[in-house]
Amino acid sequence: MPQNPHLVLASASPRRRDLLAQIGVTPDLIESADLDETPHKGELPRQLAARLSLAKARAVKAGHSGRLVLAADTVVACGRRILPKAETQAQARRCLELLSGRQHQVLTGIALIDAHDVTWRRVCVTRVAFRRLHPDEMAHYMALGEWRGKAGGYAIQGYAECFVKSLNGSYSNVVGLPLLETALLLRAANYLI
Repeated sequence: MPQNPHLVLASASPRRRDLLAQIGVTPDLIESADLDETPHKGELPRQLAARLSLAKARAVKAGHSGRLVLAADTVVACGRRILPKAETQAQARRCLELLSGRQHQVLTGIALIDAHDVTWRRVCVTRVAFRRLHPDEMAHYMALGEWRGKAGGYAIQGYAECFVKSLNGSYSNVVGLPLLETALLLRAANYLI
C-alpha cells in the first residue's frame, strides 16, 4: 500500500463514507462545502455534475493544502430536465410522478485534487428505468421519508429499489459515488494500489 496522504472527503453524505469503506478507504477528515447548487441557465445535467463536484473540491481544498481532497455531486435527470434534491413531500412526489414508468439518468461528477493541486475528474452516468408506480406506493414512500434531501426524490439503497425495472451502469453511482471511477482516480493520485 502506498504511503497515503491525508484524505479529505468534501461531503457529509454517510452513503459516500460507506461506499468508500467498501474499497478500504477511510477519510481522515470530512468537510462539506456550502455551495449554491442551482443549475445555471441552459446548463445540462452532465455539466452541472462536473461543475459542482469540482467547485466542492476547490472550496474544501482552500483550507487543506497538502492534503488530497475528494468531492462528488450526484444529479438525477429526465432528459435534459434536472430534478431537485427533494426537500418537501410535494417535490418528492413530483419527481416520482415524472420518473414513474420512464427511464432517467443518474450522473455523478467526481473531482480529486492532490497536494500539488493536480486535478482528476470524471462523470459517471447510469441509466435507470422505473416501473409504473401506483399512487398508493408513492404515498407509502412519502411516509417513509427516505426521499428527504435525495436527488430525484428517491434513495435506491432503500425501499425505492423495488421501483427499479432496469439499471444500466454503476449501482454505486446511483447511491452517490461510483466506486470503479473513484478507485481509478485514487490510484492515479497514488492513494490506492
